[in-house]
Amino acid sequence: MDPSYRNEKADHPPAYQADMGYPPAQGVAPQGGYPPAQGYGGAPYGAQAYPGQAAVTVQPTVYVTPVTHMSPVPDYLGYSIFTMLCCCLPLGIAALIYSINTRDANLTGNRDLALRNSHTARLLNHIALGLGITAFVISIIFVIVSATAVWKVSNYN
Repeated sequence: MDPSYRNEKADHPPAYQADMGYPPAQGVAPQGGYPPAQGYGGAPYGAQAYPGQAAVTVQPTVYVTPVTHMSPVPDYLGYSIFTMLCCCLPLGIAALIYSINTRDANLTGNRDLALRNSHTARLLNHIALGLGITAFVISIIFVIVSATAVWKVSNYN
């Protein structure tokens, strides 16, 4: 090929086109409004590809939905509420917090964290129940001893 041959398209930019390829206006917003919506996969407004440039495409957003396990870890929420109200308030509150954290970990699919929180909630519930039963038995023994002492004093006189 002759080196003096020049490609006219390479030397000059493309010619101005008054019609940019939009369909004829039918019921379109007045001048200064938004351009008509492009279909899915179409080039967005102002992003026409020029000769010699690669087109850039944007991937659609992918939403990931967490999947719950088929066998969720037990959260002992009812047990925690019972021990909080009936046995030992401070340990019951701590067990309730771990129970709620277990439920949250189950919903997000974090099985290891759910197992740890579940174990801690169960342990705190057992300790609170043991302290509650012990306090109940001691209070019953105290009432019986006090009643017998009062009865002996009243019968002594």
